[in-house]
Order: sequence, then structure tokens, then C-alpha cells
Amino acid sequence: MRQIVLDTETTGLSAEAGDRIIEIGCVELVARKLTGHNKHWYLNPDRDSHEDALKVHGISNEFLRDKPRFAAIADELLAYVEGAEIIIHNAAFDIGFLNKELELMGRTAFTRQVAKVTDTLAMAKEMYPGKRNSLDALCDRLGVDNSGRTLHGALLDAELLADVYINLTRGQDALLMDEADAGAVAGIVTRVDLRQFTLPVLLASDQEAAAHEEVLKQLDKASGGKTVWRQVTFSPMA
Repeated sequence: MRQIVLDTETTGLSAEAGDRIIEIGCVELVARKLTGHNKHWYLNPDRDSHEDALKVHGISNEFLRDKPRFAAIADELLAYVEGAEIIIHNAAFDIGFLNKELELMGRTAFTRQVAKVTDTLAMAKEMYPGKRNSLDALCDRLGVDNSGRTLHGALLDAELLADVYINLTRGQDALLMDEADAGAVAGIVTRVDLRQFTLPVLLASDQEAAAHEEVLKQLDKASGGKTVWRQVTFSPMA
């Protein structure tokens, strides 16, 4: 599926109270790879940013005066994201603003024009319960270089989030095979008669077994007791 990593900057925290979007950054992934087909807009919100918001994004009100309004880029944005999975950190915030901008134009909600929305903040909270899961914290934890991020910027944050998302979901492609790889091995079948080998049975030492059990306990704790091996009772082999 085509995926779009999206981020916005706004004049403040509440779309319902009249705050507006001032910047949108989008990064495209196809087959979990960056394509370079990205989108970026600065927008005139027809209002000044709150002082606290200015401290976050550093985009001055004067800079935005001659920029297009959201209505002028809405069709281009919607054509770009149509049918894609949208990946956002703290999705409720950005989606709330996008839906409000479209509502002001009398247009259909953003969420009805895309395949689905994935919230990386919710993913991170499930994977790292009790830890800080801001974009900066995830960059540090996952080895994503965010040294150039002194202020928030929609396109830069979307690019960082794309790297974070790929790292968060890296295990998903471990069982996948490209079509080219599948075709290369499809006609090759090698049968080996294992009866000709004497296979040694290596048992874990008490120390190794204890260390293994400790790892299982930590995984079980991190998953909130949802690990399969704690839920399924295996019958001994006959």
C-alpha cells in the first residue's frame, strides 16, 4: 500500500477555537521505501499564531502573509493522499485541523478520502509503555538522526517520522519476500534426507534457562501480559 507520512504546524492548539494550519509536510513511502515524491506547503491562516506556538515552530506571521490559503491547495493535497494510508504522530491533533479546514470549505472530512490513518504515538505507547514517546524521544531510542531539528517544521518532522515508522515496524518485513526473490527460488527445490545425519541434542544449562526465563518475563511485562506463551497451555508430546 502507498503510505503518506504527514505533519502539520498550526497557529495554536484548538481548531474548534479558530486556530488554523500554517504548514503541511508530506513524505511518500511505497513498499516501505522513500520515493522522494513529497509535498510541502506554507499557508496563510488569516490570523496570527499564538506566542507559545511561535516558540515551537518559529514561523513568523509576516512570513505567511503572502502564502496561499488552505482552500487554494486543498484539491492538490486531497489528490495526493487519496486512497493512501496516512501515518501521523498524535494523529487526532492533525486530523482534527485537516477536517476543520475542509469543513470550513464545505468539503468531505479528510478521513473519508484516505484508506486509513495510523497513529505512531499510539503504536509507540503500546511498544514502550511508561516511556517518553515524543518524536524526539523516539528518534533517540531508534537511532534516527534528529540533530537538525531545533524547531518544529512540518516537512522535516514528516521525514523524521518516516524513519521512525520504518524502525518501529521493521519486524514486519522479516517474513516478506519480494516478488523477484520469490520468482528466483520458485523452481528450485532441494530435498535432503536427514536420516543420514546424527543430530546432537543440546540442552540449555540451568544458568541459560534462568536467563531465558528472565527475558520472557521482561517481554511479558512490556506487553502487559499479552504474550502468547503466557496464554497458551501446550500439551506434552506423546
